[in-house]
Amino acid sequence: MPISSTIFKAYDIRGVVPSTLNESVALKLGRAFGQQAIAAGELVVAVGRDGRLSGDALSRALMQGLVEAGIEVIDVGRVTTPMLYFAASTLCHSGIQVTGSHNPKDYNGFKMVLAGRAIYGEEIQKLRQIMEKECWRFQGGGKLREEDVTAAYVERIVSDIKLARPMKIVVDSGNGIAGATAPGIFRALGCEVTELFSEVDGNFPNHHPDPSKPENLCDLIEALQTGDAELGLAFDGDGDRLGIVTKDGQNIYPDRQMMLFAQDVLSRVPGGEIVYDVKCSQRLAPAIEAAGGKPVMYKTGHSLIKARMRETNAPLGGEMSGHIFFKERWYGFDDGTYAGCRLLEILSKAQNPCALLHALPSSYSTPELNVECQEGEPHKLSAQLQEMAADVFSEPAQINTIDGLRVDWPDGFGLIRASNTTPVLVLRFEGHTQAALHRIQNEMKALLLKVKPDAVVGSASH
Repeated sequence: MPISSTIFKAYDIRGVVPSTLNESVALKLGRAFGQQAIAAGELVVAVGRDGRLSGDALSRALMQGLVEAGIEVIDVGRVTTPMLYFAASTLCHSGIQVTGSHNPKDYNGFKMVLAGRAIYGEEIQKLRQIMEKECWRFQGGGKLREEDVTAAYVERIVSDIKLARPMKIVVDSGNGIAGATAPGIFRALGCEVTELFSEVDGNFPNHHPDPSKPENLCDLIEALQTGDAELGLAFDGDGDRLGIVTKDGQNIYPDRQMMLFAQDVLSRVPGGEIVYDVKCSQRLAPAIEAAGGKPVMYKTGHSLIKARMRETNAPLGGEMSGHIFFKERWYGFDDGTYAGCRLLEILSKAQNPCALLHALPSSYSTPELNVECQEGEPHKLSAQLQEMAADVFSEPAQINTIDGLRVDWPDGFGLIRASNTTPVLVLRFEGHTQAALHRIQNEMKALLLKVKPDAVVGSASH
């Protein structure tokens, strides 16, 4: 069976099991990644998997392929994606996590680190070429061993985080893999933890593990309103993203979390560059500047943000999707549990954590919106929009084309960009007032309709 080209995304490999992703694909990926690792001087690769039902079989096939290619494989078992990154930062320099992240339960995939870098773009296409041509180079020396990184990971976090006082929290793991470790880590810090759906179950029987979707936070909000906890934390399926809910049920979106994290990090790294993606609030840059940092807007994509941070030695980065990257005191990879711990460290100094969170600058904004397109259409439309923008928008509008088209006005912004993972245009709008939000939406949608008259704007489906 030929390999489906649709599984090779911009930042990872991802597909539906077994129709586009199966053990044969995993075996071939292991062989191809092993060859690329050896070419880069990497002889050891860590492999982990999340709690999805297909994870065991796919990881076995993946590890077989790596061993055949001559790799020493460290099987770290069922872990969060950040724990795999931790293994690839402490035991070796390369790793693969078998994970479907926050996708529906019949999905699975692979997130990859090679020689200390999250690979993306052309590097993933190179793996595709090797897999399709089956030009394998088998060599001896491959072997498999198991290692449990949980104790070292927990110790590393607990030794780093110091709470000013114990806190009462609710943790909703959504039956994802974070449920196996996150509640225990918060307890080790001194927190009183109420657990929701910590049992790892790839059927996700209670709600889908994606905290960026408001409907997935209903159980957490109810637990906060009926109990005496101060704060709610929610994790996605593989534990690399964090959702935050206040006692009164308000969702503190990641770009507002970044304001708080930036203030804290910059108190120890004055003048540091803080990287964030084009979907983030217009309020973020002034908050970074006020804290003594240099705000840098960059392209969306966890691999791209990490690459930019490596180039400039930035101490902190973040995405609107919920990926937060701490380099200061940590390794630079996205980790929902660690981000939650850093947040609690800051909030534990406040008598009223909710008041501190609610005081963060905010605006009126839409959630992420999608316009469905034909395969290959979004990037063409994005290029057309960028070409037209200068003739449509005049001062005081500021045009940014680093990733699609973002137009900033003094009272808000509009964004239209091509997704790198699915055939959709991604839209987001923000206004300092409801009237500004309405005006900006209308102006940006009017431009969109010029290049795609049949555009239908719907809610995002991650």
